[in-house]
Amino acid sequence: LMLLYGHRFIPSDSFYHVLDIDSINNTPPSSIIHIEFCEENLDIIEHTKINQIHSSISCQTITEIIYASSLGASFIVIHPDLCKNAIKIANDYLFDAKILVLIEEEEEIEALALSGVDGVIFSNAIIKINS
Repeated sequence: LMLLYGHRFIPSDSFYHVLDIDSINNTPPSSIIHIEFCEENLDIIEHTKINQIHSSISCQTITEIIYASSLGASFIVIHPDLCKNAIKIANDYLFDAKILVLIEEEEEIEALALSGVDGVIFSNAIIKINS
């Protein structure tokens, strides 16, 4: 089953992009917390892991993808250019995290489905939360 988040006619969970731990309190219960991977956000990532909060981590490199998996991400969000290598690594190392490709257009779904990615996420499925 290919996961589709934010598609206009398929209901799905929203992801809540937070900039600090306090912002998590402003999200609905059982939310998926979205975090940009960077060293400054490791406290948020660790908080979600310790508290067993589902997290989505945006990654820009293969190394960040490996870190996100090791840090307990439920979802790893990448740009399409990382897709092929991310899928291979996730399969080779049996990641628990699902690999989602950030897309803007429905037309991107077909090629990504053929690539074997776990799913796609439209940018509108990521809601920015302030503290």
